Amino acid sequence: MSSAAPPTAGQDHLWSVDEHLEDILATVRPLDPIELQLLDAQGCVLVDDVTVPVSLPPFDNSSMDGYAVRVADVAGASEEFPAVLEVVGDVAAGQAELLEVGPGQTARIMTGAPLPSGAEAVVPVEWTDGGVGEGPVTGMRARALAPEGAEGQVRVYRPAEARAHVRAQGSDVKAGDRALVAGTVLGPPQIALLAAIGRGTVRVRPRPRVVVMSTGSELVQPGEKLGSGQIHDSNSFALTAAARDAGAIAYRVGGVADDAETLRSTIEDQLVRADLLVTTGGVSVGAYDVVKEALSSVGDEDEPGSGIEFRKIAMQPGKPQGFGSIGPDHTPLLALPGNPVSSYVSFELFVRPAIRTLMGLADVHRPTTRAKLTADKALTSPKGRRQFLRGAYAEGTVSPVGGAGSHLVAALAQADALIVVPEDVESVEPGTEVEVVLLG
Repeated sequence: MSSAAPPTAGQDHLWSVDEHLEDILATVRPLDPIELQLLDAQGCVLVDDVTVPVSLPPFDNSSMDGYAVRVADVAGASEEFPAVLEVVGDVAAGQAELLEVGPGQTARIMTGAPLPSGAEAVVPVEWTDGGVGEGPVTGMRARALAPEGAEGQVRVYRPAEARAHVRAQGSDVKAGDRALVAGTVLGPPQIALLAAIGRGTVRVRPRPRVVVMSTGSELVQPGEKLGSGQIHDSNSFALTAAARDAGAIAYRVGGVADDAETLRSTIEDQLVRADLLVTTGGVSVGAYDVVKEALSSVGDEDEPGSGIEFRKIAMQPGKPQGFGSIGPDHTPLLALPGNPVSSYVSFELFVRPAIRTLMGLADVHRPTTRAKLTADKALTSPKGRRQFLRGAYAEGTVSPVGGAGSHLVAALAQADALIVVPEDVESVEPGTEVEVVLLG
């Protein structure tokens, strides 16, 4: 394991939450950067700053369908005394050959089309007789704006200020500006900006591939009928969804039976598509704790620190945990408890930060805040353990949801926060300010 492990760490060492997390984050490294096409880079973290090569927009253009005019030619225009201008032609979006608008002249112009030479503003078609009876703007597209009996002319009924309805060159971003900074997660708006400035590919850290598998011969897939002593596998679904929510590409493996050899071979099969492996169940001290049995002896004798170490963490829920690396590429593996709440809380505390570290993010933790506890009675917590209770957070207050049992999935579904009770606190009275981890 990493050098972050306490010097006294051993089979009986009780790790703190912070020690265990520090060891994980000291071991996990960001994935190597790769160049990806824009759409393939969605959800990835940008490696380098991106500089704008050409201003946006690259030229002055119209924000309306209308007429490009000189300001002096429409000064004082009104319904009673319209300005009558000669139409010298059309300017369409994407048009290469530009017209010139001289005194007393105008050009029909479409939205996004470059402002012709000599023009200072755009008057919308609705301000002219070219728009009468044609509905909103549609007549411009048909090139049928010249009024009847006045072919080649248009009447303008309102004045326009300089630059009215004109998008100025560089009004969005200017050439040389920094468009995006390294560390940015690329969502749809960022992808749009990269495309707009002409970037077809971008250098990013790829989204981590996370394989999630649950263990237990009692597990049955949702949709299948339960037999005696069986339960539906919810953990692998919860953790796969949580991994995707964290930014990973996650793969779910169905429940693996309580057989060490089967688990070992399943893990070996999954290594080819995993940057991180997560198991749930089988890490305690029971007779059928298959993960512990299968992985305790796994490791490379020539590589110190490889293999999986099973630990006791001073927390509730989630005391039993496993962490290490496996396979020829030393793929990180986190072994979580099997109780649903223990499993999910452990994911939030340990696996999510590991995924965010693989992505190359600077801030890998959920946000935390302080909130006033609202409850019917005092909360109790075991001495020497950091407790994480499910809670509902709203406007500076937090209320417990459900009991402390680590099997209460229904209560977990109603929670949007974790209430943190420190190791040295055994009771928390209503009205006390507590630390809260915000989920989502």
